[in-house]
Amino acid sequence: MEEVSVGASERPKKQTVAGSNPPRTMSEIDVLEQHRYCTGIEEFDRVLGGGIVPGSVVLVGGDPGIGKSTMLTQVADKLTRLGDTLYVSGEESVQQIKMRAKRLQTLSDRLYLLTEVDIEQVEAHITDLKPSAVIIDSIQAMYDPRLESAPATVSQVRSCAAVLVRIAKTSNTPVFIIGHVTKDGSIAGPRVLEHMVDTVLYFEGDRHQRYRILRAVKNRFGSTDELGIFEMHEDGLVEVSNPSELLLSERPTDGPGSAVSAVVEGTRPLLVEIQALVAPSYFAAPRRMVTGVDYNRAMLTLAVLEKRVGFRLSNHDVYINVAGGVKTGEPAIDLAIAAAVASNLRDLPIDARTVILGEVGLAGEVRAVNQLEKRIKEASRLGFERAIIPAGNMPKSRTGGIKTVGVRTVYKGIECALSTATAT
Repeated sequence: MEEVSVGASERPKKQTVAGSNPPRTMSEIDVLEQHRYCTGIEEFDRVLGGGIVPGSVVLVGGDPGIGKSTMLTQVADKLTRLGDTLYVSGEESVQQIKMRAKRLQTLSDRLYLLTEVDIEQVEAHITDLKPSAVIIDSIQAMYDPRLESAPATVSQVRSCAAVLVRIAKTSNTPVFIIGHVTKDGSIAGPRVLEHMVDTVLYFEGDRHQRYRILRAVKNRFGSTDELGIFEMHEDGLVEVSNPSELLLSERPTDGPGSAVSAVVEGTRPLLVEIQALVAPSYFAAPRRMVTGVDYNRAMLTLAVLEKRVGFRLSNHDVYINVAGGVKTGEPAIDLAIAAAVASNLRDLPIDARTVILGEVGLAGEVRAVNQLEKRIKEASRLGFERAIIPAGNMPKSRTGGIKTVGVRTVYKGIECALSTATAT
């Protein structure tokens, strides 16, 4: 062993040109109107914020078999109206992709298929073809030959995503990337992957059911509150233009434990059915299962029912569900949850033409909700005749043809829901 002293190599100082990109004031910067491409799939464009922004990078995640490739194949066919579209797959052969395209009736001559996993080769084909849009299926299948690590590792995913982002920004070409998800539902790979792209979409739903929900969790060019609802058919995904009517189509009209509430997702009001089942418990700790709503808010509502209303729920199992696979975290459905639980516990049905709205506080009060006029209008359009709402919303409401009942406490709200009362 011989000790060798190595001195630090002197790096040449980078020459900077003052004034090449100087700072500018707000008044000196001109803002151009952002042009968007509409795909023709209204639900998809809604979630993106009105259409596809040129040069944007969109990451689409979802469970296996949920329909990510099906949806983007249909989107690719729509984008061929703007020019050549390149669909790159690292998991399927071109024959398999064509079989799916034949089933979806998306056999456009301007849709180019490529089976490749080398990101350098993909970049070369994009440079030669100059497509109007690129779809990568999936990012975990791509690899960068300059790195020694295996595909789908953190370094590979980050490097391949960086190449695709650079391609999108330099060529002004929109790029769609499909990403696998982990067991807990998040996109596999480094968390920085979601920060590198412009938009992150999640495709939700049970693959054994026909409904699919597309939701944005990040969008630099629009709102993240919008959602798109699709229905899976043999020939692909069909957008649902009237989701409220669809979600309530199988609702029992005289069954206890069912209440209807209205949520607002972005600019769209949705009527959802809240289901509750209360059964005697034979365990020391009764079970609490919640699907579609925030678990903590549901437990808060149950505690208010027991403390402020007087319902004995400590010896009962309680199951709460939002029918149709919709997930919402809005506090405006708290009163509907309380009414559904009380209806099932007392075995008294709620009037099928009643919609229930209100946030529940720990003191047992019913607090006002926002955008009430929009929710009431949607309920009136679907034939509802009565709305139980917070008393704080009464002066601001524009009811139209629907009768409103203002309540200040959860007790009065449940009393009105289980009877024909029309006032507090």
